[in-house]
Amino acid sequence: MASSLLPPAVPETAALTALRAEVRSFLEDQLTAGAFTPDVDTWLGGFDPRLTKALAERGWIGMTIPVEYGGRGRSFMERFVVTEELLAAGAPVSAHWIADRQAAPSLLKYGTEPQKHRFLPGIAAGDLFWAIGMSEPDSGSDLASVRTRADRVEGGWRITGTKVWTSGAHHAHAFFCLARTSPPDPEHRHAGLSQFIVGLDSPGVTVRPIPSMDGRHHFNEVHLDDVFVPDDLVMGSIGEGWQQVTSELSYERSGPERFLSTFRLLAALADREMGGSTTGAYVARLTGLHHMSAAIAGGLGRHEDVTAAAAVVKVLGTTLEGDIAELADRITEDDPRDAELRALIQRAVIHRPGFTLRGGTNEVLLGVIARELGLR
Repeated sequence: MASSLLPPAVPETAALTALRAEVRSFLEDQLTAGAFTPDVDTWLGGFDPRLTKALAERGWIGMTIPVEYGGRGRSFMERFVVTEELLAAGAPVSAHWIADRQAAPSLLKYGTEPQKHRFLPGIAAGDLFWAIGMSEPDSGSDLASVRTRADRVEGGWRITGTKVWTSGAHHAHAFFCLARTSPPDPEHRHAGLSQFIVGLDSPGVTVRPIPSMDGRHHFNEVHLDDVFVPDDLVMGSIGEGWQQVTSELSYERSGPERFLSTFRLLAALADREMGGSTTGAYVARLTGLHHMSAAIAGGLGRHEDVTAAAAVVKVLGTTLEGDIAELADRITEDDPRDAELRALIQRAVIHRPGFTLRGGTNEVLLGVIARELGLR
């Protein structure tokens, strides 16, 4: 499977190792200064625009955006190294995460030149935050059942509908909205969908919080009531939304955030020499995912189709994240030594169900993988 499904492995060069050390040193300085407290799931729930700005000033946001659009013109592998170190440190990076991970490459691939010049410099500067408007009530992971409607009007489109599980929409400035621009066709379920760039301060947009079980807030419901979107904010081509979204999801599913959300717990167990061979086995699983995700980053840099490979990383990685939370909970349950660690573990356990749901449920992604392998 590995030879047919995954891109070739990419070895870490001396330059990448030096970059990794530079980022690690920066984060150690930040921790010493008390700039942030390490946590779990920080790419989704850890909002700190000050840290985002500090990273942007060092050139560690918008790394793969070309220089002419305000970016750094660096490689996907360099970006991979930076993001791994940020996640491993438990740094609060959600402010810029979706803009940098997903919005920027999608704009580069499908956006118009005016759109690129309008949005990409702000993303690279750490000033422009983004969200993704895909999922809808009663639709789950079935994006073909999208009911949000975009109707043609003079000079643009009017969009009405509701998006849910929209991470960071209460902080974001804009989002990609997947909407139906022609009636559903039962024989071609993915036809008739289009993407739009919607400013979240637009008249008719309402953002409502969806609190998690522990009271934290990063998910939202976004309701659009006859929201006007001008023609110059159509993303890509009308009717090609499904193909564009599928391409975009490769960036969402393949990165190290799919296996490092609970890394702080595994590191704590290893530091305390707790869990024995079981902890060692989880470290081995993590190492394998590191190499798989790095290989996909290399594939993205070569503009290869990594859709199925990204699904593999997402399924295996999010399963591991949950397993780490469960292992840490079981091992430390009766250990009174570290109340801070126990609180961290409890947060991970509460959020565990979401690991395998967001970005497409693992059950659906197993079908994607099976089709790629010709098994269905």
